[in-house]
Amino acid sequence: MADPGVYEHTGARAFAHNPTSRTIGLVLHAAARYDLLLRLATFGRESAFRKKVLGLAHLAPGESVLDVGCGTGTLAIAAKQCVGPTGTVHGIDASPEMIARANRKASKAGVAVIFLITAAQVLPFPDARYDVVLTTIMLHHLSRNARQQCVREIGRVLKPGGRILVVDFATSTQQKPGFLARLHRHCAVSLDEITAILGEAGLHVIETGAVGFRDTRFALARPLTLNGAQKAYE
Repeated sequence: MADPGVYEHTGARAFAHNPTSRTIGLVLHAAARYDLLLRLATFGRESAFRKKVLGLAHLAPGESVLDVGCGTGTLAIAAKQCVGPTGTVHGIDASPEMIARANRKASKAGVAVIFLITAAQVLPFPDARYDVVLTTIMLHHLSRNARQQCVREIGRVLKPGGRILVVDFATSTQQKPGFLARLHRHCAVSLDEITAILGEAGLHVIETGAVGFRDTRFALARPLTLNGAQKAYE
């Protein structure tokens, strides 16, 4: 029987959760269908979507990157190509099926990315470990409390001067929700909520906007400096 605190897609197979790696939210197990769903969500423009997301993250050679809720690893593998041989990329997901597929993809591509099975709310990494943390189309799967825990953990593992990029199916006060946002209304997240949660975690939002793929929006943030000020990304 699946953990009652974890919600799964209809028809998805339950698995035995590690008590230290529980994610209260929606855990995806249909790894084989995940890539198809992402292609449908981006209307066949997944490659362009991925390129846009990585551009918003301003990845540079030699940086250390963490992809939280990495799914089947496509974005993490592309991120490794951006940071090059001197950079490092880790991907985490609560679904063993996703991580297994991600490892197969990385092996096939000959790319050195480390994938781990763990919850977004309990990251098994030291403080100030990463230059960049990405979380894409994941936050809406979590409950409000779990979202807060996840972002606090992300803030903890970010280096001073590092940055977090959140991309999700998010509603905006300036626009009516589109098809994808309505489809995810059972676990809807707004751009205002994302920026509020980032602020609560001690992160300063420096840029927000539409990604350009229907209902996807982004927020880019950095840790506050000791004096409370934070300059924009240059």
